[in-house]
Order: sequence, then C-alpha cells, then structure tokens
Amino acid sequence: MRRNASASRYSILGERDAAADNAFPDKTASLKTRRKKLKLRSAMAETPPPSSPQWNSTTKLVVAFTFVAIVAALLVRFHTIIGPLLLAFVFSYLIHPVAGVLSHSLRISWRAAVGIVFLVILVVLLSLLALGGVGLMNQVQSLIAFVQSSLDKLPTIIEDVAAWGARFGLDISAVNLSSVSDQLLTMGQTIFGRMGSLLSAVAGGAANFLGWTLFVLLVSFFVLAESDGLREGILKVDIPGYSEDLRRLGQELGRIWNAFLRGQIIIFFLTFSIYFIVLSVLGVRYAIGLALAAGLARFVPYVGPAINWTALALVTFFQPFKLFGMEPLYYTLMVFLVALFIDQIFDNLVQPRVMADALRVHPAAVLVAAIVSASLLGVLGVVVAAPMLATLQLFGQYTVRKMFDQDPWPERKPRSAASKRRGLFDRINVWLRAIRRKLRKSKGA
Repeated sequence: MRRNASASRYSILGERDAAADNAFPDKTASLKTRRKKLKLRSAMAETPPPSSPQWNSTTKLVVAFTFVAIVAALLVRFHTIIGPLLLAFVFSYLIHPVAGVLSHSLRISWRAAVGIVFLVILVVLLSLLALGGVGLMNQVQSLIAFVQSSLDKLPTIIEDVAAWGARFGLDISAVNLSSVSDQLLTMGQTIFGRMGSLLSAVAGGAANFLGWTLFVLLVSFFVLAESDGLREGILKVDIPGYSEDLRRLGQELGRIWNAFLRGQIIIFFLTFSIYFIVLSVLGVRYAIGLALAAGLARFVPYVGPAINWTALALVTFFQPFKLFGMEPLYYTLMVFLVALFIDQIFDNLVQPRVMADALRVHPAAVLVAAIVSASLLGVLGVVVAAPMLATLQLFGQYTVRKMFDQDPWPERKPRSAASKRRGLFDRINVWLRAIRRKLRKSKGA
C-alpha cells in the first residue's frame, strides 16, 4: 500500500512538472541553457588552456642584444644596399598621392593604379636616358674638366684682382698672394677632382647604375602595391602598448619627410630652371651643368653655394665668349652678382615659404650631417642629410624624455617673430627705414 502511495505521489509530481513545463516553456528552456553553460564551464576549468612561459628580464636583455648584433652585422655586410632601400621608401612615399588620384579618378583597383604609374615612370626614364642622359653626363664631365684646367690659372686671376683693386686705392701688397693662390688651388683641385672621379665612376658603371635604378623601382613598386592605398601601410610596425607613440612618431616623421620631399624637390627644380634660363641668356658655357650644380648646392648649406659660385666664376672668366665684349673680370663679376641675387631670393623669400621651418635643424648641423652621410651613402647621403638629421633628432628627443619619465610629446611652441632670423631683404628694409627716420628728423630740425 505504501509503495503504491509513493508511486502515485511521484506520478502526481511528474504530471505537475510536465504541466509546469507546458505552461512556461520559455522559462524551462532558459534553465536548461544555464545548466549546459555551467557544465561547459566546469569542463573547461578541469582542463586549463596551454600557456607560453614568459621571459624574465635576463632573457629579454640577451635576446635584445643578440638582435641588435645581428642587425649591425647585416648592416655592415650589406651597407651598399642601405642607400637604394632608403631611396625606394622615399620614392614610394612620393608616388603614393599620384597613385591615389589615379585610382579614384579612373575607379580602378589600387594595384592597377600603381602598375600604371610605375609603367609610365619606366618609359619616361628610359626615354630620357636614351635622348639626353648621355649628353648631360658628357656636359657635366666637360664642365669639371674645364674647371680643373682653369684652376691652374688661378694665380693669374688673383693678380688681376689685385691690380683691379689697386685702381680704387685698395693696397693688398702686404698679402702673400702666392701662398693664398697655392692654398686655393690645392683645395679646388681636391674638390673638383673628387667630383670628376665620381662622375667618371657613374658614367663608367652605367650598367650598374641602371641595375640599381631597376632595383629601387621594383622595391618601391612592391612596397606601394602592398600598402592597400594607406600611407601608414608603406612601413608597418606594431608594438603592443605603444600604438599611440607609434602613431605620433609616424605623424612627426610624415611632417619631416613631407616638408623635405615636397619642399626641397620644388626648390631644386626651381633653382635648376632659373639658373639654366639666366645663364643661357648671359651666354655662360655649360649652362645645364652649372644649373644642376646650383640645384644640388641647395642641399648643402654654406659649402654648396660656395662651390657653385667658384665654378661659375672660373667658367665665366676663362670662357672665350663674353657678353657685349666685356672684360673678363667685369663679366665674371656681373654673373657672380646675378647668381648671388638669385640665391638671396631663394634663401629669404622662396625657401622660408616652401619649407615653413618644418625640419627645425641648424644649418651647421646639416653641413656636418651631409659630410658624414656622403661618406656612407654617396650623393644620396648629401641629398637626404637634412631629413635624416631631423629624424635622428626626433628619435633622440623621444628616447631621452622617456628615460627621464617625461612626456615624449611636449607641446611645440611657435617661434616668435623676434627669434626668427632676419633675411637680407629684411635687414635692408630696416636700414632704409632708419635712414628715412633720420632724414625726417633732420628736416624737422
């Protein structure tokens, strides 16, 4: 009887549960889901996930030094490839906007746009090389040979200048002119001798030059094609926890190289064009070579313009043709003053507006960096000395401020008007204003 009563009781409870499940089906399903999740969590807790052991500080230090040693060894072993690789990344950065405009305007894929741009560049490069490359190289070599031969006549120039100064009462008899001429002759022969050997090496190794040019184009093509249209994709670096620092570094590097690549190249082509037109009008020989030297001189402060003026003076003094039949000294002085005026225009009007003080490096430091980078990368080192110095300055400032637990990105203070260097025309304007004030005071008195 008891068994029958208990069985009937359980059956009644089962019927009640079944009725409750039928009455509240959503609540029953949610309870079942929770039970399954609890079982799954308990099973996962019983089998812990595999974990990679963390490195201690000693292991990290050893790995870091090993990595630095390997990179240093590779740089020493393959130092000749550093310049072309750097040029490839710079070229990719320059071509990126052109490919972007072509991709959006023609509505084609990014890789197709990059392929079209590089195909056009290759065709133009081969056409220029076939038409005028050899002639330009021959003219530059002839210019250097002419300057080297003219240096032997430097004592005659100094004597003529001394005689010309004596007409105006300038007595330089106490100066040892022979010693001065010998020193200038030695220095000039050294400088132009190195330039001549460099150009001879370039002309003699034309196949090598073409090979490196194709290497730069190929590397820049693949780098730009794999960037997917993003400028940040040209050089991808991802370090956990430093995403904001990497973003700021990329922003600052973009500002530096943008200012250089856009501004300095514009200044180079403007200088080359103006010098070529002016020198051709004045009847100066080797106008293309001298204009090219003037454009390259913009990359090296102080020394670059001095070398350009020296070459220009020697060519104009010893060339047979003189404009309007002028005396050699007067003709040279006229061309020299015109070149000086052009350089002052660029230094005080064009370059401050184009560059906008973006690099923020001292010209003397750029000169030292150009000498060092020229010994490492050749002519390319001279060209990229200023942005490389600004890049090293940026990383140095970041490292020092991080080591002293300071904010690595302080607010940049704009330069005040009083701290900006006055140009030649500003000084002339101030001088003229002072004279006007004095004249007004004298008239009022």
